[in-house]
Amino acid sequence: MQSPAITLRHAEILAPGAVAALTRAQLGPQRPVPHGHDFHELLWVQNGRVRHHLPEGREDLAEGDLVFVAPGQVHGLQGRGADALVVSVTLHPDFVAAFGQRHPELAGRYFWSETGPLRLSRDSRQMAEINRAALRLERGRRDALGAEAFLAPLLCGLMEETVTLPEGAPGWLAAACAGARAPAVFRDGAAGFARLAGRAHPHVSRTIRRWLDMSPSDWVNAQRMDYAARRLVSSGDSLAEIAEECGIPNLSHFHKLFRAAHGETPQRYRRARQRDVVQPG
Repeated sequence: MQSPAITLRHAEILAPGAVAALTRAQLGPQRPVPHGHDFHELLWVQNGRVRHHLPEGREDLAEGDLVFVAPGQVHGLQGRGADALVVSVTLHPDFVAAFGQRHPELAGRYFWSETGPLRLSRDSRQMAEINRAALRLERGRRDALGAEAFLAPLLCGLMEETVTLPEGAPGWLAAACAGARAPAVFRDGAAGFARLAGRAHPHVSRTIRRWLDMSPSDWVNAQRMDYAARRLVSSGDSLAEIAEECGIPNLSHFHKLFRAAHGETPQRYRRARQRDVVQPG
């Protein structure tokens, strides 16, 4: 891909006082003119298929693909077939820089990655959430508060899904480990993990044992006990109700797993950490 023929500038896109702008674009099949920009761009494929042209080559994007583009990165977008629709959010570089300074845990990720553009994929439920947030941004305020209301939940959700595995581990394993944090998955135990991985259970077991030295059940139980600890502190639900939510109706087994994970019984854990902030005694 040749050098950028166009450099887009935020001063020409953002309204006075705004730090964000949202654009919806129908893409044609013509080969794109490469462009760069002096702002951060978050884009996703709303419909159809898109070819993403980059200096090092090209990649095909499908519905649900999300791309973070930093200032200075060169790219171009080309529709593939009919009805290719992309949503693009322009973000002021000063806003993104300040956001990253307030949240150092984001260093090296997303807009702050040293390589890029960075591509991620979202499922239909996650895309519905992004589109609802985009609609609020489109119809609401575009200042720093409005932009943060859009960006913070998205990045927080992505961070919660992040699982760092040893170099060389397959991507499907990282995705399954992240997805197994959801109650809808871990309630079904190791079977839920294998189903999410989309591989045969023996293959999943061998792979996670190789890269993490544990079984699918070990990973799932760790997520269950992390969830149980949060629920014990944040709710007044009974232990039986929380154990049921975790997919462990046997209270004796629940106690055993919780004590192994947190070093104390569920009751002691709750008493030590739960405080009534609504009607303190």
